[in-house]
Amino acid sequence: MSRAEVTVLGAGAFGLSVAWACVQRGARVRVIDPNGVAAGASGGIVGALAPHTPERWDEKKQFQLESLLMAAQFWGEVEDASGLPTGYARLGRVQPVLNDRGLTLAKARSEDAKTLWAGAAEWRLEAAAGDWCPASPTGQVVFDSLSGRLHPKQSCLALAAAIEASGGEITRSGPLEGAVVHATGYEGLLAMSALHSREVGNGEKGQAMLLDYDAQKLPQLFFDGVHVVPHTDGTVAIGSTTERYFDAPTSTDEQLDALHARAVAGLPLLGGAKIIARWGGVRPRSRTRAPMLGRHPFEDGAFVVNGGFKIGFGMAPKIAHVMADLVLDSVDNIPPDFQATCCL
Repeated sequence: MSRAEVTVLGAGAFGLSVAWACVQRGARVRVIDPNGVAAGASGGIVGALAPHTPERWDEKKQFQLESLLMAAQFWGEVEDASGLPTGYARLGRVQPVLNDRGLTLAKARSEDAKTLWAGAAEWRLEAAAGDWCPASPTGQVVFDSLSGRLHPKQSCLALAAAIEASGGEITRSGPLEGAVVHATGYEGLLAMSALHSREVGNGEKGQAMLLDYDAQKLPQLFFDGVHVVPHTDGTVAIGSTTERYFDAPTSTDEQLDALHARAVAGLPLLGGAKIIARWGGVRPRSRTRAPMLGRHPFEDGAFVVNGGFKIGFGMAPKIAHVMADLVLDSVDNIPPDFQATCCL
């Protein structure tokens, strides 16, 4: 390609999404990742795009709401351009209500959602029913119609293909030309921490498992700390552990076995499902737990997009567009709490 106008370092969810938004606006974009597409946490298998609770509203929750509502168009355009599946679908999420306090909260959140979600989605109580429903001591579950799902690795491969089909470049090495965007995951957070007087961010490991069970038209579930996410390819993902301290970034161990046991205890029909894959990876977690966006605090003229942690794919559509605004047009629409300087 001719000289790049934007160089993105990192071919994970954030880097590829920002690159795609820039390509869509006509920019010449090069994505560089020495490890290839979706080599880190973005190459996972869970892909739960779930909202925060509709209460105590703030900029982070509003930003996430807008991003989740953008998802169908964003991922649809990626699929159209690439010819590849992303696994995206918005089929909602079911959570059991454990006690009377939970019922009270659920009723209040249901009312709050009517205002905060402005009719775009519901948070409602339903009777627990059917095999695809976790045990609920109250006999009630919460269903929210805002939650979506996608397959993380498949969506990254589709993003990369869409970028290349639209004239962008995906490579393992190359010159840093034009505006440089650092989307380098937890290693990037560690590198920034080394340049600062305190921790900017770190990595938090997660383990997940893929089961051979076809529930692709059913909602995702969340119970006992376990996400159960049906994928469009006839598999079900369960995840994930949360490990601040770990020895091997990509290994799996008895913690994943315990997660599987909790999933089967809460949803017995998964008990006979064959285990297809076990996955481990390290997710980038900023010091504030919010995404870290904007001008790079330690490299003049460069930009950073990092800290997706557990909500990266859900936030990616809107993050891609606000970063493209900044990188291409010098228009800063990034919420104050997401500004990279907030993590310093």
